[in-house]
Amino acid sequence: MIGRLSGTLLEKNPPQILLDVQGVGYELDVPMSTFYNLPALHEKVVLHTHFVVREDAQLLYGFATNEERLAFRQLLKISGVGPKLALSVLSGLSLGDLAAAVANKEVGRLTKIPGVGKKTAERLLLELQGKFSVTGTGSAQGSATSSAGSDIANALLALGYNEKEADWAAKQLPKEVGVSDGIRQALKLLSKA
Repeated sequence: MIGRLSGTLLEKNPPQILLDVQGVGYELDVPMSTFYNLPALHEKVVLHTHFVVREDAQLLYGFATNEERLAFRQLLKISGVGPKLALSVLSGLSLGDLAAAVANKEVGRLTKIPGVGKKTAERLLLELQGKFSVTGTGSAQGSATSSAGSDIANALLALGYNEKEADWAAKQLPKEVGVSDGIRQALKLLSKA
């Protein structure tokens, strides 16, 4: 099995990248969280990988962190979740957000992910319960996120911003900011972005 690749980034076509490893070009599908953190073309990158062999294809998936790869593998163990849907889940939510959604049993948050319906979301919540904790994901958000920060992010989601924009804006604010003031500041930040 291929567990890790280190090479030069040749192409970026979301969600797929082409990585040159000593003259061999590997095509990898990556979640958007990894894609956004990739270096510029022709620079070195190291990715943790998961190799899938099927009757009709051999597929390679790449992840910036081992935690992402572990979450991907955990998702694959769930009945009805294949690599494409698992990648979609990791693209739609950060590890911290996924762990929080599971801990808080937020079906609505999962159904916002393309390809995840209500039944699939409920199955994900049931199967992932207790599999990883918010603090055990290795995400930057973790349990340190204040309740005000999550309230601000939820308000931005209600106003029509997507998950990534809301999380980004909430993380830019000072930790001690109040909810109403934080929403105002976040809206200013998002209007400039």
